[in-house]
Amino acid sequence: MSHAMYNKMWRQTQEALNSLLDKESQNVIEPQKNQVFIFQMLATFYIKYVQIFRNLDNVYDQIVHPQKRILIRKILDSVMGRILELKNDMVELELTEFHYFDDILQDLKLAPQQLDIPIPRYFLREKLEAIKGREKMLAQILADSGLDVSDMKTTVKPVPVEEAVKLIQIAERARQGRLRALFMKQIYLQEYRAKQARLLGEQVADAGAAALRIQKVWRGFHQCKKTEKEREEEMVFLGMNPPPRFDEVSPTILQAEKVDLLRIDMQVKHEERYQDALVTIKNDLRLIEGPDIKENLQDQIRHWFIECRNLTGTFPNYPDVEDGGSAVIFSNKTPEQVIEDILTNQDDEEKNKKKKKNKEKKKPKEKEKKGAKEKPKEEDEEWKMSPSAFLQSLQEGNNLYKDMWMNKDESWNFLQDYDPELIKQEKRKELEAEIRVQVDELMRQELKNLKLAVNKEKELPVREGRKKGKQKGGKGKKGKKGKKDKDLTADRTIESLYKELVEKGLLIQALKVNLSDYIGEYSYLGTTLRHLAIEPMPSLLDVRQLITLYGILPLGSATVHEKAPLVKSLLLVGPSGVGKKMLVHAICTETGANLFNLSSANTAGKYPGKSGLQMMLHVVFKVARQLQPSVVWIEDTEKTFYKKVPNAEKQNEPKRLKKQLPKLLKLLQPDDRILIVGTTQRPFDAELQSFCKVYEKIILVPRPDYASRYVLWKQIIQRKGGTLTKALNISCLAKVTDGFTQGHIVEVVKDVLTERRIRQQFRKPLTAGEFITAITSMSPVYKEEEDCFKDWYDKTPLGKRRALSLTGGGKEKEKEKEKGKGKKKGKKEKKKK
Repeated sequence: MSHAMYNKMWRQTQEALNSLLDKESQNVIEPQKNQVFIFQMLATFYIKYVQIFRNLDNVYDQIVHPQKRILIRKILDSVMGRILELKNDMVELELTEFHYFDDILQDLKLAPQQLDIPIPRYFLREKLEAIKGREKMLAQILADSGLDVSDMKTTVKPVPVEEAVKLIQIAERARQGRLRALFMKQIYLQEYRAKQARLLGEQVADAGAAALRIQKVWRGFHQCKKTEKEREEEMVFLGMNPPPRFDEVSPTILQAEKVDLLRIDMQVKHEERYQDALVTIKNDLRLIEGPDIKENLQDQIRHWFIECRNLTGTFPNYPDVEDGGSAVIFSNKTPEQVIEDILTNQDDEEKNKKKKKNKEKKKPKEKEKKGAKEKPKEEDEEWKMSPSAFLQSLQEGNNLYKDMWMNKDESWNFLQDYDPELIKQEKRKELEAEIRVQVDELMRQELKNLKLAVNKEKELPVREGRKKGKQKGGKGKKGKKGKKDKDLTADRTIESLYKELVEKGLLIQALKVNLSDYIGEYSYLGTTLRHLAIEPMPSLLDVRQLITLYGILPLGSATVHEKAPLVKSLLLVGPSGVGKKMLVHAICTETGANLFNLSSANTAGKYPGKSGLQMMLHVVFKVARQLQPSVVWIEDTEKTFYKKVPNAEKQNEPKRLKKQLPKLLKLLQPDDRILIVGTTQRPFDAELQSFCKVYEKIILVPRPDYASRYVLWKQIIQRKGGTLTKALNISCLAKVTDGFTQGHIVEVVKDVLTERRIRQQFRKPLTAGEFITAITSMSPVYKEEEDCFKDWYDKTPLGKRRALSLTGGGKEKEKEKEKGKGKKKGKKEKKKK
């Protein structure tokens, strides 16, 4: 695709964003009461923002103009953050993490696949070198310490010479035996045919009858092939079968991929030229326009001195450097406007003093009125959209696009290189700010000289005692903070700490698994079941979307993590084999994050004692902050919150982190791109209250349904080298394997599709029976076990709130609880007094 095509895509996306922002601004003003209408409104906004996000990601990845990319990146991050805010609003409204939009998708004429949230490609592309360097360092440390897993796998036990000779002899004798058996079979058949001919007697062959027989066989064979071909063409025409060469990649797609790579190379070159131009253009402006800017600023400030002297009778006080100097006065204003502002400010100060006195008298009366008015407000509650941290930046980006790029003539810029005029506008402002600092120093001295010469005023010396006192106070505060966040490893480098964690096995290498490898299908009956008051089990595609929203997008973008609703911890709950561990590794792969393993089995015997535990957590989180984004993974996290520790596990001290985890979560700030992820297959063994306090978001990962199993069987067989034919009934496999997880399916496919079986596919196609016999030895996840997970999830805070809202008295009960808590707190405070 060309530059013009991507510019057109950007224009269309900005138009869609502009109309969406207008609709949002209208709905923010108008509060609503109907919950169904509110959800449909939020869901519509969410779906439209996802479509805009997909287009913007594609545009940002391929546009080569460096200045356009800066604006697109700003809008892209804001759209990501807005999607997370809308998701948070929907969760608070429906009190569930999973939502279904079937009816809205039908109205918008969109396919369910278009709801899949893309992962921006710049997450990895912009820090590819850093990730590669880190991987090399990790591999080197593992190799030096002898912990390299790849070397351990390739080790083979040596076989003695005598045993090897015997094996070769056995194989050779078996080969000769097979050949002799085949030869003897041929001799036997020849003798048998001769014997039959003797018994029946020799018959003279009729040439005409033989020709008719050959014609009959050939015509039958030819007609069978013809009808089979016509049937296949009909099925392709009806859309029941894929067209021939459907799986083959077309040459146009290959050419498009080559063009994409060329555009990325062009992006890098244009960016380098743009960065060089920023320096050269600024230097040229300093030489050419710098002296004129300096003179204009001095004349402007002198004019202000004289006008203030004429109006007020005294020279003004010059603003301090901390306040911004003369830039505070002349912020896009003429000297006359500045003087008018000085006079109006004096009048406003006098009025404000009078108003404050009147307000202090009215305060007790107003409090009584407010107390009376608060009661009816609680009765008529209206839902309002929560305040957004991204709408303002979206509006700013949209306005910038309209002002700068919407109607810009770029006929001269065929190669889409940087625009020098835009750089000059930016650099003039920077240059003016730099020159203003120098001018302020000169003009302060000039103002002192004027006061001495005209008014014979002398500046009183500043008392240094107060300043020093302030500084001491400030230092004292900093010192107190330092005691709280004491650095236990101040004398050590990050590289040495990194190496120590790798050698201890606390920092591990993440498996290279993409989130797209977590195969699943959309749930097509979600809304229908909810209308019938039946809570559906989430599909695997819904789980994948939540991992993208809560894990990948905030970790990948710093701006999104700072402003969006903060998710510090995530819990993945589900039976064995549903892909919890794979999802953890996928988060690290998609964001380039470090993976720290703080599972109880992994930390057993490492850093013993309380001081050792404190040191371990300090080192882990110090390295995680320095090399963010980072993921702290706790496998079998229910062991940390055991109700009663089994005797067999007492040596591992599984509850070491129980008291420390809540403290660590409090210390995590929006700037720290660190995510704590726990995985568990037995959440019932943990104390529910302390468990749910640590993990803010709980995602229930179910066993795959029929649609997901169908897609799983097809894709895994193809990925392992198998070919799909009519002899292989995928639908039968999907029905028979109800209750089996993704892990079971992968293991079965690995066992069946050996190298020898793959080579035999041409002569002997795969059948469903081969896979079914292999899966009989495995135990599935029964419905009773799945119901146990659902019942446990209903006891979590969000599950309880959902159950209360479905019964109808949710809000009233929540209010009663809050009032009860308030009364208890009041009683406790009175007792303390």
